[in-house]
Amino acid sequence: MGYKDIRITRRFLPMSEEENRHTNAVRFVEKEKLLLYQPPALSTRSFDFHKNILIGNAHYDFKDSLIHSPMDFTRHNNIPLEDLQVILQSVMFPESVPKRQRFRLSPEDYRFLYHYMSEYPSESKFPHYDTSEYFNSYTKFFMFKAGKTPIPTFIRIFNKPGWSYGFLSDVAYIADFKNKVEFMVSAVIYVNRDGILNDDKYEYDETGYPYFQELGNILYRHERVRKRKFKPDIRKFQLRYD
Repeated sequence: MGYKDIRITRRFLPMSEEENRHTNAVRFVEKEKLLLYQPPALSTRSFDFHKNILIGNAHYDFKDSLIHSPMDFTRHNNIPLEDLQVILQSVMFPESVPKRQRFRLSPEDYRFLYHYMSEYPSESKFPHYDTSEYFNSYTKFFMFKAGKTPIPTFIRIFNKPGWSYGFLSDVAYIADFKNKVEFMVSAVIYVNRDGILNDDKYEYDETGYPYFQELGNILYRHERVRKRKFKPDIRKFQLRYD
């Protein structure tokens, strides 16, 4: 798709570089009918790992041993924030990007994506979520205080968050159907005061979430009062979740 700085080279398991080159077979079945089968695959693609990416002062490895050196992310999965925002734009507004950047998705595919990118845990039938733990803003970092501030019914957030090793990221399209306000925003923050990675001691609550909430609200308040020559037509994003 032309995103030359994106790489997906690892599973979320401790594996060697050679093991990570293999994928399992995949089958989608509905009522005993095979919808899709993808055989096991092997990637022979080469990647440029010449630039070392070392983060932190120390880290815990997968055996829970403290290693007194930075964590090496050189061969980890990588996606630049700017590319992630363009991907979101390509999904939400495919007509706004060149044809080569558009995904081969049907109108039904887009509706499916919009639904599950914006559905809140309290609206999910399958799976069912315990909303005392998985509150509506659980992975909607912008604008609303985690577990404390309810999201108005007329606001929808279509987003893709990231949440690991002290990094919080979010790329979002936010639509207010009542006030005819829309905007896109992407941001990332690293909160790790002690410099130790993988110790589950990060300042998400003290620094990370408030950063996203304030940034989102500053932009929202600005968009509420900004003069527009044309009101946005956001009806296609107004979905039913029952």
